[in-house]
Amino acid sequence: MIGLSSRRQFLQHTLGASALISSGLAVPSFLARSARVLAADGAKKPGDKALVVVQLSGGNDGLNTVIPYADPLYNRNRIVLRIGRDQVRKIDSHVGFHPRMEGFSKLLEASRLAVVQGVGYPNPNRSHFESMDIWHSANPGVAGKDYDPLKSTTGSANGWLGRMLDHARKSAGPLAGQDVPALYLGPNELPLALVARETAVPSFDSLESFRLQSGGGALSSSTLRGVAAAAPNNAPPLTDFVRRSILAAIDSSEKVQAALREDRSPVKYPGYGLAGKLQNIARLIDAGLKTRIYYVALDGFDTHANQAEAHAGLLDELSSSVKAFIDDVAHRGHLDRVLVLSFSEFGRRIRENASAGTDHGAAAPLFLAGGKVKAGPIGKHPSLSDVDSEGDLKFHTDFRQVYAAILDSWLGCDSAAVLGEKFKHAPILVS
Repeated sequence: MIGLSSRRQFLQHTLGASALISSGLAVPSFLARSARVLAADGAKKPGDKALVVVQLSGGNDGLNTVIPYADPLYNRNRIVLRIGRDQVRKIDSHVGFHPRMEGFSKLLEASRLAVVQGVGYPNPNRSHFESMDIWHSANPGVAGKDYDPLKSTTGSANGWLGRMLDHARKSAGPLAGQDVPALYLGPNELPLALVARETAVPSFDSLESFRLQSGGGALSSSTLRGVAAAAPNNAPPLTDFVRRSILAAIDSSEKVQAALREDRSPVKYPGYGLAGKLQNIARLIDAGLKTRIYYVALDGFDTHANQAEAHAGLLDELSSSVKAFIDDVAHRGHLDRVLVLSFSEFGRRIRENASAGTDHGAAAPLFLAGGKVKAGPIGKHPSLSDVDSEGDLKFHTDFRQVYAAILDSWLGCDSAAVLGEKFKHAPILVS
């Protein structure tokens, strides 16, 4: 049994065991030809809905993101970090965006952004790692517990999206038989949210690392990096598992190369790292890659000191990058089949600290962007006077209500089978 804090070591150990597989493995031409047949057998028609997850790591200060500018308690608790009423980008008569969130403000004006206020879960955990594990596993009882990542069948050992992938695979659901059902673009190990017991989820630092030669080129270690992490005891035999993963990678690689070669969008992205990842995702969607889930992360939100400038920059990166991405997929004709979900593991304290920063809190806003979101604020901003026992904002929307709506209404997967129980849908989508 190993604890959640040992997941990184577990993944590194597992990946190390795959070194012989992932280093210099040649792909014979007959397998390359078979890849096209395999893809043709189970592939769905273009047009499937895609979910793009943007994780804000570190605990975003929701109070200075969606600002209750009309509440006098905000001004009393934020002396140095206060954003004035005349500075906010108003959402309604009570709340407004941080002034650097022009992109989100424009998305809201275009009815392409939902602002879900007061999101959290019971008995909030204020540890970065444990709270993020709760969001990733969709299991508030997972924090601090030990588990066996190869044997457990609970949410403790895998992620909510990973369980969805496995469920779809077993039930021949909407993600079954696809070349790469999910993809993580980032430099670190696979997020727990994407860890599955039976489904391979690759991760890549960049699209360039995904390129393969279909006529006998070698697979790089990054190509099968996610495969090893997702291959537990009850997975198909290793030879068949790896063979199918290789074939899927080859077939997808050709689409990736096409995406890099034939980018036809005039949309200009800002020069941020997040923007570059989202631009690549827009290219992949447009190239016909059948991936249904894309996952990226933006770090830096643990703003305990000198928060103002750093937080403003992060909000600019998030807001402008997502705006460019939504504009891009709209130009390419995919707006109504793309949904962006942006979340953080918790919010910050109501009162700023003595270091001109904020400490770990609880409830915070969550954002969804796309052509089918219920635009505007959803739920009231949490009260700054009616607080929890720790003096933090109380949540009113369980994040699993958002997940349930996405699973049932967007990805077409039974949310109860994934989350372990039925949750009322948060009103985030329109038909």
